Amino acid sequence: MNVAAVLFWSWALVAGRVQSAPDPLAVARTQFERGDYRAAITTLSSAIDANARDAQLWHWRSRCYLELRDYARALADGERAITERPRDSEYRRWLGRAYGGAAEEKRSFAIARKVRAAFEEAVRLDPSNIAARRDLMEFYVEAPWIVGGDKRKALEQVDAIARADAVAGHLARAIFLVRTNRLDLAEAEYQHILDNRPNRIEPYLEVADYDESRGDAGRFASVVEQAARVAPADLRLTYYRGIALVLANADLTEAERLLRLYLASAPPRNDWPSRADVHNWLGRLHEQRRDINAAVDEYQSALTLDPNSKTAREALRRLKRVAP
Repeated sequence: MNVAAVLFWSWALVAGRVQSAPDPLAVARTQFERGDYRAAITTLSSAIDANARDAQLWHWRSRCYLELRDYARALADGERAITERPRDSEYRRWLGRAYGGAAEEKRSFAIARKVRAAFEEAVRLDPSNIAARRDLMEFYVEAPWIVGGDKRKALEQVDAIARADAVAGHLARAIFLVRTNRLDLAEAEYQHILDNRPNRIEPYLEVADYDESRGDAGRFASVVEQAARVAPADLRLTYYRGIALVLANADLTEAERLLRLYLASAPPRNDWPSRADVHNWLGRLHEQRRDINAAVDEYQSALTLDPNSKTAREALRRLKRVAP
């Protein structure tokens, strides 16, 4: 290369006109966050072809497949991620979640035991991983004893979480108490969460979910507005505010607008309210309007998206008895 060329490229680099290619993992993470999981898979697959030893690539492609409920591929990639990075607690935790989806789909005790093993290993690798302890606690409290369910061990995880983080501890204990049908005590734990005024939205949404399940429309609306003060731009608020209006049977036009806005704008994520949930609430909204045909359409949409939706199935059975 001659002197003139060297000078040109040096100047171009300084001026920022020669830019490195974008990091494929960063691109894939952006695609993942907006819910474009197939595009993220394409990005990650190309990166894996170039660097098959990068555990992050396998882990995030596993996460994409998990969102798409393609459990076989999620497990294959999750296993490869921990092969490349065997001491990563989070990779173990997400592998456990992939096993959980597969166990539920196949109704397999053998796979369910792998869920427990993955969560236990995630906690062993990093005892400070509160999310892993929470997943393990929920497994212990919900699973039958034959695959390792154990309420005493669940309570041990609750205590460990509480020692690390007060709000997370109250949330874990509340879930434990709900699962063991001690609702009065659970109610006290949820109130402790509100009293602590957490600075993250997720604790408020967990309390709101509990209030919705109990039909407590008043506190539900209050909790949603407390959540809004913490994270006013969070898209999930459109869903929760829509539910608040349906529960109160007030301004159903605005409720429908909010719920449909959530359908149109929120990414499809397993840890966010599902599209089937939205259609179930739209069905309830139309029932309150006494528009039975529209309600049936919404519940059928919910059932198409989630064939296991008990809410939709029971609503359709009920509406068949009253349909003209």
